[in-house]
Amino acid sequence: MANILDYLDWRGDLTWEESPFNEVDNLILAELSFLELTGIVPEVGEGRPVPLGQAVEAFFARQEGRAVSMGVLVPDAILTMARKMAAAPRFRDLRLSAFRSVLDQEAEVQFAALTIALDRERRYLSFRGTDDTLVGWKEDFNMTFLPTVPSQRLAADYVQAVAEAQKKTRLLLGGHSKGGNLAVYGAVHCPPAVQRRIDAVYSNDGPGFKEPLGDQPAYQAVRERIRSIVPESSVVGMLLEHGDDYTVVKSSRQGVSQHDGFSWEVLGTAFVRGEALSGEGRANERAIRSFLDSLDDGQRRRFVDAMFEVLGSTNAQTLSDLDADWGKALPQMFRSFCELDRESRRMLTDAVRTLLKTSTEIWMGGLEARGQELRRKLGGAGEGE
Repeated sequence: MANILDYLDWRGDLTWEESPFNEVDNLILAELSFLELTGIVPEVGEGRPVPLGQAVEAFFARQEGRAVSMGVLVPDAILTMARKMAAAPRFRDLRLSAFRSVLDQEAEVQFAALTIALDRERRYLSFRGTDDTLVGWKEDFNMTFLPTVPSQRLAADYVQAVAEAQKKTRLLLGGHSKGGNLAVYGAVHCPPAVQRRIDAVYSNDGPGFKEPLGDQPAYQAVRERIRSIVPESSVVGMLLEHGDDYTVVKSSRQGVSQHDGFSWEVLGTAFVRGEALSGEGRANERAIRSFLDSLDDGQRRRFVDAMFEVLGSTNAQTLSDLDADWGKALPQMFRSFCELDRESRRMLTDAVRTLLKTSTEIWMGGLEARGQELRRKLGGAGEGE
């Protein structure tokens, strides 16, 4: 089935007047902020906007012919997407500005955002999801016990800064994975005058929040403009507290791999709809909630700190660093685990045991759901004979 790369081939020659902005364009622009554009696209309020085609050309030129990898879990298809966008009349002349990137191990924050001018009046603010860095993953895990993490506060500041620098523009916010969470947080926590300029907020399989937002007046002010999109077997999008109003789309993958936006099926200007969250998706949600509910905030913190202390003992900065040499990393991680205090070792062991049990429940739930779906299809085929 077709995906966003096929969409670029099919519809990349259409102007925005010929084919207005749609949800597929949203995901493409959300993925674009994964490119590292520091020094290519100016910061908020600095320098002139850069045409997308020129920015992509500069990004690849900076690699000086070296192979580029986005990391272990970030799809390399983003690189193919960027090249296609640079060649497509629909995207190549879009103006990029306000690129901001923050990576701070001590503050445990990984944040990046990019502003894309769709026309003279509209700006799409693209928030990067979790990248390949360990600090980025640490901040994600911190969301399970902290009411607010640094990247969320940076997202709110970014929305306000762009709104002030680019006055009288309408705003669309979006991101994939953690980027979707940041888009929602930024929309909820920006000033009311800025909120009134927001036309839509796209959370593409983004996780929820430590505390529910539903009762907050600031959330109610933008709730009708939030578009949550999740695949049928969503795992990430079902994490933490989230609303029940989301669009379910079909994916060419199974299980947690459906999180990859390049697997989402596209037809024309929209994603192919799923009827509802699948049995596997509902099993995922129940298992994840069961795991998180088994730990209080203090236990979650100790588990996360202990886990990343072990990972950090290898001096790896990224998942790719770990993946490159497991032979050296594993013995060091084991030594680091043994050096933890008794309570931390117990906490980490218990949490991993619970996590493995949860993973097994998710896997078994997926098998059962697929079996039920197969029986339903076979039964339907029999009835039609």
